Amino acid sequence: MELRNNNKSSRGSRAARLHSKLHNKLYNYFAVCILSVSPVLAEGDTNNSSNPVAAATGNVTNQAVQFQNNGAPSRQSFGNNISCNGSTMTFSPFYMGNDTEPQTEDGYVISENWGFQINFSVPLNRDLTKQCERMAESQINKNKLDFELVRALKCAELQQKGFTLLPGSRVYHLCSDVVPIQSLLNKNVSNSKTTRSK
Repeated sequence: MELRNNNKSSRGSRAARLHSKLHNKLYNYFAVCILSVSPVLAEGDTNNSSNPVAAATGNVTNQAVQFQNNGAPSRQSFGNNISCNGSTMTFSPFYMGNDTEPQTEDGYVISENWGFQINFSVPLNRDLTKQCERMAESQINKNKLDFELVRALKCAELQQKGFTLLPGSRVYHLCSDVVPIQSLLNKNVSNSKTTRSK
């Protein structure tokens, strides 16, 4: 059984059939275009006249209240580009009013508009919020450690130069726990000697 015909004449006749089909479609499109743009004549005389008349009166007063920072999340910054969003509740009261004295003697008009808006904003991704809180806690602990190390270093530099803070002054406690290692060793040796002698 032969599935494919390798004869060149069969391929050529197929292309010729396709070519003639395309020409027939093209002729049909031309005929439709020419027939659809033929002129159309109106029947008889046509006289259209319109005279719209409309009158309306009214008095509209538009008042609007615009809230700024509407529901924006609370953001706490902990340094080193660590900023965490937190839950926020905002309460925004408003009052608008005017007093009008009309030209007629009918009376006095007071127009008042008041109200409030309450917004709650809650971060939806708890995992990211918890991660940000952990990073902030780590940053706070690092800052505490840096403070303590710099404090001890500066106090030791003062002691090496032969200075100390005056006992009883308001800043004496800053360096009161910074002591040389040798004084601690001497204290431990003297303590051990006193315990042996007892």
